[in-house]
Amino acid sequence: METVIAVVVAVVVTAVAVYFITTAYHKKVTETKIGNAEEKAREIIDEAVKNAETKKRETMLEVKEESIRVKNDLDKEVKERRAEIQRSERRVVQKEENLDRKLEAIEKREAGFAAREEEINKQKAQVAKLNEERLQELERISGLTSEQAKEYLLKTVEEDVKLDTAKLIKEMEHRAKEEADKKAKEYVVNAIQKCAADHVAETTISVVQLPNDEMKGRIIGREGRNIRTLETMTGVDLIIDDTPEAVILSGFDPIRREVARIALEKLIVDGRIHPARIEEMVEKAQKEVETMIREEGEAATLEVGVHGIHPELVRLLGRMRFRTSYGQNALKHSVEVAHLSGLLAAEIGVDVRMAKRAGLLHDIGKSVDHDMEGSHIQLGVDLCRKYKESALVINAVEAHHGDVEPESLIACIVQAADTISAARPGARRETLETYSNRLKQLEDISNGFKGVEKSFAIQAGREIRVMVIPEQVSDADMVLMAREISKKIEAEMEYPGQIKVNVIRESRVTDYAK
Repeated sequence: METVIAVVVAVVVTAVAVYFITTAYHKKVTETKIGNAEEKAREIIDEAVKNAETKKRETMLEVKEESIRVKNDLDKEVKERRAEIQRSERRVVQKEENLDRKLEAIEKREAGFAAREEEINKQKAQVAKLNEERLQELERISGLTSEQAKEYLLKTVEEDVKLDTAKLIKEMEHRAKEEADKKAKEYVVNAIQKCAADHVAETTISVVQLPNDEMKGRIIGREGRNIRTLETMTGVDLIIDDTPEAVILSGFDPIRREVARIALEKLIVDGRIHPARIEEMVEKAQKEVETMIREEGEAATLEVGVHGIHPELVRLLGRMRFRTSYGQNALKHSVEVAHLSGLLAAEIGVDVRMAKRAGLLHDIGKSVDHDMEGSHIQLGVDLCRKYKESALVINAVEAHHGDVEPESLIACIVQAADTISAARPGARRETLETYSNRLKQLEDISNGFKGVEKSFAIQAGREIRVMVIPEQVSDADMVLMAREISKKIEAEMEYPGQIKVNVIRESRVTDYAK
């Protein structure tokens, strides 16, 4: 029992001793760790302080550098501003100097102007004095009073003004003629657009019959290439509408329209319609039309019995088959005039063949008057001269509308035959009553002007000749009178083509009412 107690006591004592030893060890270890931690903390703090100092120094350096850079920039900007201000100041100073120079120059000019004005005033006074002396001297020499001299001067000035006005009118007319062709085409186009009369359609379209409506699509072609090729090659418009089994060819040139008609009919018969074939057929049609024109000319010469005409004139005669005047076919009219001229020549005993020749060629200028400038008379004269026609024929062509005096009986015969053919009832659209009314109206308008002695309307109203009293109408008045008559005719009358106004005194002035 005692042993057990002793053992227990020993164990307890041992346990207490171990506890105290363990506690002391742990305390020492803890103190050691705390010491190490405090030492590390002091090291960290020292390091942090060092880093902070370093950072502070670096920051201070950066701030100083930035402040230096900003200061440099500011200095540079200040310098630039100062330089700009100095340049501006120099410019201002320069402008002020320029202004001073200009003001000085202006003052000098004003001084010069003042001196010149004073000199001019002196000259005016001197001129006025001289003018007064001149008037007194003129009154003394002429024996006229101031009022009488003034009246004389006014009359002289009026005559000068009339002459200047006439010259100005001629000059303005010359300028207007330069633009006449362009304006005329514009007016004609506008008139055509606004007028769709039946006779216009009759003379400007041709109708081509088709075997069936399916052919219309083939004529048009893929994306319209066939119809475009045909229109481009012929210069004629193709109208494909709801008209059953028909295509309309529209164009003002009858020769081109005939070429297009023949080419289209050949293409329809052939059946192969494509751009290359169209070009080939158009070329063939052009050759056929040329042959037809030549044959028509030859047939006309054979019908009339005229031989030895230049081949080119024969071809031009054939072209007249496609030309109309007031609805009358030009070739048929020329053949009629040739026959009438031959009959009249046989009656009075002059050369029948020469009369027929002149009658056949009298309107040859109409074959080219659409392509060239000038009246058909002048164009006809030029053609006859070019192809070596006789002077007798040339004069007959030139005189058949009275533009020049006839130099032979044949020229008078052609003039009469032309009038007979044109006046034949049914030959042209205008009637005899229309001609008579136009003649009377023209003469009434002309006779209404002061100084007109008498007037004559000739050439079926295409020309008016006005005879004036020389004592009442001067040469300058003639120009104004011709102009005024033309304007009154234009305002009060309706007529095809143009009317020539001839005012006749010692000289002749010609104008046209268009």
